[in-house]
Amino acid sequence: MKCLVVGHLTRDIIIRGSNIEERVGGGAYYSAFALSKFCSPVILTSISQDFPKEWLETLESYGVEVIVFPSRETTTYELRYSNSNKRKLRLLLRAGDIKKLPTENYDIVLLNPVAGEIPKSVVESAKKRFPSVSADVQGFIREPITGEVRFKEINASFLEGLKVLHSDKDEFSYLNTLNPANVEVLLISNGSNPGIAHHLGISYSYWPVKLDVPESTGAGDVFLASFTYFYKKHPFIEALRKANAFTALFLKYRHFEFSMNEVNGLATSIFVERSPVVIP
Repeated sequence: MKCLVVGHLTRDIIIRGSNIEERVGGGAYYSAFALSKFCSPVILTSISQDFPKEWLETLESYGVEVIVFPSRETTTYELRYSNSNKRKLRLLLRAGDIKKLPTENYDIVLLNPVAGEIPKSVVESAKKRFPSVSADVQGFIREPITGEVRFKEINASFLEGLKVLHSDKDEFSYLNTLNPANVEVLLISNGSNPGIAHHLGISYSYWPVKLDVPESTGAGDVFLASFTYFYKKHPFIEALRKANAFTALFLKYRHFEFSMNEVNGLATSIFVERSPVVIP
């Protein structure tokens, strides 16, 4: 299976109290690492020449290929945590846009921007060319300007026609003119609280595994990527359970070395039911 993930790799400056850590990040990073469990993903990104080579080498060691549009800057975020789930984000630097897709064919294409780097034209091109296109909302609604991250309302009709669209509960309110019926699967997560999944006109509630974890960074990216893969292999509810379990184990271990037996065992504890909630 050939998988393409589109979005900026980032330089993340993590601040917890007096501790400061610098590491690679971005939705594309976490999504590609999750998919590396099942395929050999390609990341299409834009970074500068001074992007640390050891970060790229780590990706390559997991079978992830990186295609780069050169940029003067690497997208850089400051993430200041007050607890494991609460943080303030500041955009310090931004790489250039990703304006075209590779000519190869891919079974899965995942669009995961972090700073408005994927134009609408690229979304439309992906939908026309590839059989399974998923996307995460966050990078489409973030203002692509330096400073504290701010969201903007968008006309989200260009996201209709996707196979899978993921948003968290707060982000979803920034999407105008999106008809959920025109997205095959709409996932609306709410941290460790119950989420909503809309599938072919039917809404479901699902209950994630409750875990006390030191950090939740990357959870949504892993959830979207793993669901997209499982949904190609399994019926909707089974895919939803497996993706929740897969994400929970990532949050527990902060790596993907766990077995699929562990995923399958935990998936049986994920409760999913038809929901009377109507997504506006």
